[in-house]
Amino acid sequence: MPDGEYLPPFEFNCVEKEVQKNISKKYKDRFMIQGRWAQLTKPTQLHLDQGRGQCQSRDLCMRGCMFGGYFSSVSSTLPWAAKTGNLTIRPQSVVHSIIYDEKKKRAVGVRVIDSVSHEQIDYYARIIFMNASALNSNLILLNSTSSRFPNGIGNDNDLLGRYICHHNYRGSLGGSINGFEDKYYYGRKPAESMMANFRNFKKLDMDFVGGYMSFMGCYRNKGDENEAGNEIGAPLKNAMSKAGSWGMYMYMQGETVPKYNNRVYLSKTKKDQWGIPLLVTDVSYDNNDELLLKDFLTQGAEMLDAAGVKNINTHDNKWAPGRDIHEMGGCRMGRDPKTSLLNKWNQLHHCENVFVTDGACMTSTANQSPSILYMALTARAANYAVDALKNGLL
Repeated sequence: MPDGEYLPPFEFNCVEKEVQKNISKKYKDRFMIQGRWAQLTKPTQLHLDQGRGQCQSRDLCMRGCMFGGYFSSVSSTLPWAAKTGNLTIRPQSVVHSIIYDEKKKRAVGVRVIDSVSHEQIDYYARIIFMNASALNSNLILLNSTSSRFPNGIGNDNDLLGRYICHHNYRGSLGGSINGFEDKYYYGRKPAESMMANFRNFKKLDMDFVGGYMSFMGCYRNKGDENEAGNEIGAPLKNAMSKAGSWGMYMYMQGETVPKYNNRVYLSKTKKDQWGIPLLVTDVSYDNNDELLLKDFLTQGAEMLDAAGVKNINTHDNKWAPGRDIHEMGGCRMGRDPKTSLLNKWNQLHHCENVFVTDGACMTSTANQSPSILYMALTARAANYAVDALKNGLL
């Protein structure tokens, strides 16, 4: 979302097909689709050339996939970088800061701390790409101080570390589904079904700004071992093997609005084991977040009811910002150096051989998962940097 070129999706299970049909029947602007995730359902020759294999439907992606069926730098981009002969990996390296040369008026390298020996090592380069993940990129940039940049490299406007935002996952729903007792499903599908945002889509039509997408799915509960009473062995095994009732869940991925006072900054008193200041996170929800959450829970309950779900329950986990994922902002892009830190090519306005292309560069969150966008921004900036080096602009 938006649409594009994708590998074949995993199939809906039998109950998800019924739910999709019921939702589509009632809502003409709400589309339940199979999840577009990073698993290889049908590898192409390109994937095979990378040494990757087909997803085995184990749903253990977060452990790291030994088959390469789930995208990661370990299975995809790093092996390809190694094939160029231009890759050097220096493990046990904690990045301390970017080194700025006052005379050359440019960044000249990166300082790291060996995580084992605590030795300080400096590496030098003509260009530097910052991709440490949004909050850690902010930490490193803030810690990159000099006479020219006493508040962090490129930070002439005190905006570095500000306008931090994230995706909101506070709302969820669930319920039971009758029937389908003679049906089951095969494997452990690692991709969830989802619904694209339908709020404030083409115009602002709600009492809040932004929107939310939904993740959802149908599952069958396990059998009840209590049916076996005090028995063990075969009676217990048979009870455990008997499938229970069907259920459905739904949870939100909502936008949060970037705000000046939502920020991160370096602690003045506390440091980590490598002598690097700890990052302090000062981010809160606002009324817009509460209105968006309320709408999701209300609309979600209505959709589950239309889908045929019974015993619907809604839940606000009320967890604090930081329990969510997809942190963004802090080193925002923009045309004006007074209101942003990066230009349209993701270069620091005031130190153009430093590029920031991870989530720190974002000026809004949207509601989709953003990782592929970061990769696209990085590829775009890298192509620009190569041309600029060739033409003597960097």
